[in-house]
Amino acid sequence: MKKDFNWKIKLNHWIFNFHQEVIKTGVIGKKLLTASRTNAHLKETYEELGRLLEAGMESGEVDWDSAKVRALLHTAKACKKDLEHIEKQVYKIKFSASPKCPQDISRQIPGHHPESNDKKIDKL
Repeated sequence: MKKDFNWKIKLNHWIFNFHQEVIKTGVIGKKLLTASRTNAHLKETYEELGRLLEAGMESGEVDWDSAKVRALLHTAKACKKDLEHIEKQVYKIKFSASPKCPQDISRQIPGHHPESNDKKIDKL
C-alpha cells in the first residue's frame, strides 16, 4: 500500500511541475511576442529619425528641437524602457521556482483560476 501511495505522490509532483513549466513557457512566449512588437516599433522610430536627419542634412537645416523629433525621441526612450521591463519580467518568470519549491505562476494568465487546478491535481 505504501509503495502504491509513493508513486502516486511522485506522479502528482511530476505532473504539477510539468504543468507549471507549460504555464511558464506560455507566459514567456507572450512576453517575447510583446517584446518583438516593441522592438519593431523602436526600429520604425529610428528609421523615421534617420529620414528626418537625411532630409535636414540635404536642406541644410537640421532642427533637433522640432516637435516631431522630440516625439520620436520620446517614443524611442519609452520603447527601450518597455524592452528592459519585459526582459526583467521574463528573467523573473524563468527563474521563479525550483523543483523543490514549486511556485504557482498560473495567476499571471488572464482568465485563469488556479483554484481549479488544485482540485484537478488532488483528484489524481
